[in-house]
Amino acid sequence: MARIPIPKAPSARRCPVEGAAAERPPRGRGPGRPLGVPAAAGRFPLLGRLDAADRAVLGFYALTRVAVLIAGYCSAWLFGSDPEAREAPSFLSLWARWDWDFFRRIAEHGYFAEPGAPGSAHPDNREAFFPGLPMVLRAVHTVVPSWPLAGLLISFAAGAVAAVALSRIARLRLPAEAGERAGPRAALFLLASPCAVFLAVGYTEALFLAFALPAWLAAERHRWALAAVLGALATTVRVSGLFLAAALVVRFLVAARESGRGHRRWRSAGWLALPALPALAYSWYLQARTGDWMAWKHAQERGWYRQFHTPWEAWEHTWDGAFSHANPTAYAAMFQAELLAMAVGVLLLALLVWRRRWPEAVYIGLSLWALGTSYWYMSVPRATLLWWPLWVALAVASVRRPWIRSAYLTVAAPLATVLTLVFTSGKWAG
Repeated sequence: MARIPIPKAPSARRCPVEGAAAERPPRGRGPGRPLGVPAAAGRFPLLGRLDAADRAVLGFYALTRVAVLIAGYCSAWLFGSDPEAREAPSFLSLWARWDWDFFRRIAEHGYFAEPGAPGSAHPDNREAFFPGLPMVLRAVHTVVPSWPLAGLLISFAAGAVAAVALSRIARLRLPAEAGERAGPRAALFLLASPCAVFLAVGYTEALFLAFALPAWLAAERHRWALAAVLGALATTVRVSGLFLAAALVVRFLVAARESGRGHRRWRSAGWLALPALPALAYSWYLQARTGDWMAWKHAQERGWYRQFHTPWEAWEHTWDGAFSHANPTAYAAMFQAELLAMAVGVLLLALLVWRRRWPEAVYIGLSLWALGTSYWYMSVPRATLLWWPLWVALAVASVRRPWIRSAYLTVAAPLATVLTLVFTSGKWAG
């Protein structure tokens, strides 16, 4: 991955970290407050005007996208399936892997194509995937003829929004100059994370974050109607939007308790039901077509072994997959990554509870419960991309201890390159 220049961290004396004074975001327009941006800055969808820190984030966002494309190009020429091949595969075909086929088929043929029509050869459990990304993909495809390119463009635009929003969320956690340093670092940690390739390909992670992170930023500013609308859009993309909805409710309750404005604030509470409506609408649609309100959940159970198991059973099954030598080494390595990611998630949840950050703890706790109660863990490393409290916590810690940034990038950047090569060469990458 490209080496990103980051401003040198100030001393611990000038950079207070989380504590009693930093728990509540500043209410004024200060340097660390996203509302206080220069009037001459440019505009950006969902986020308004951009300041210098936002532009810096977009700068190394572009650099990391170039790094991903370079890794993909090398994969095509050096790690092809046929060692005797004289031609590299199509560059766009490198990004059309695994779950991408489901999104493309839904966008092209819908969930229930007529018997004998294209896309209806056999049941493929496509109901497991929420309709948000396929709908956007179909819209973009009307002007971009290539399906893979349309998916890449969606994720490119969505990832830029997500990176800026994450930076602004992290800037709220520390005052003044310390917040200005924490924000870009949070975005950098996300973009250089081991599974960052999934923010570039036509998957749901970037689009979900493009709605979820601005929703959380709106909630931090107590703009509950905007937060609810963006949360509803996030729910159209992934079921994780329901976890976000629960966290928004807790964030509202915390804000109401802190402000004590009584009935005036509680009038906004009704908006918080909005993020659940897309999931209800999708369930109603599936019930009308299949007679099953939970058809999306049952499709996940059939296709991805997501039947309920206790957390210790899921850990045991994943451990066996990782270390019993019953699977090829490539799959065993992915199971090992699943175990590590779950351990990181549990530690993150414990940290959030210890610091009494209840809204974020609810979001992470529900995510871990959903991921940790299947037959075995699946796609937990990829789910870490959605754990914005992780990237914020790392950024805040790195302001006080600059060695954390160096240590993280030393480990994460090579893993990100490896997983990009694994994915683009057609192997399972979580």
